[in-house]
Amino acid sequence: MKKLPNYVLAGALACICFSCNNSSPSDSAQAAKDSNARKMDSTGTGDSTTGRSIPTTVSKADQNFAVNAADAGMTEIQAGQLAEQKGMDKEVKMYGKMMVKDHTEAADKLKTIAAAKNITLPSSISADMQKNLDDLQAKKSGKDFDKAYMNMMVGDHKKVISAFEDESKNGSDADLRAFADSTLHTLHHHLDEAQKCQKMISKM
Repeated sequence: MKKLPNYVLAGALACICFSCNNSSPSDSAQAAKDSNARKMDSTGTGDSTTGRSIPTTVSKADQNFAVNAADAGMTEIQAGQLAEQKGMDKEVKMYGKMMVKDHTEAADKLKTIAAAKNITLPSSISADMQKNLDDLQAKKSGKDFDKAYMNMMVGDHKKVISAFEDESKNGSDADLRAFADSTLHTLHHHLDEAQKCQKMISKM
């Protein structure tokens, strides 16, 4: 496998289930969605804390996309850190390092957009994503960790690409739509590299 290029992610990526129904009510992601719903005030009074409502250009679907993208990004960072620490193969470690760098930069871009739109983003990852990370950390080591991590990256990137493609085509807010569109190239790159690494590890 060739050395991974130092791509910088132009938006939040990678990897993760984007279902709106998987988070429990106590999740930070669900709490963010609930907060955004309260800001969608037809009377124009907006959120009692900020005094601002979410712009009408931002649909509920757009809000959920932003929340889920933030959840995904935080998960990718933590999973990447695990790969750097626990990965046995150097390519797995390199992939994890790329995920941490790309998603950290992407998170800043998403936060800027969200702040401008008064969209609340989660402060921590959802319960389901945390469970996946806990299992990866506690139950996997050595080659088993490498395989589990890369399998996770392949599966999650396929899901996230679908979500970003949908937003880039159907998003109602121009900034979030452009954000999703500009991210897709790097998401595909991440998936390609994950599949290469997955294939390499399966032969070991």
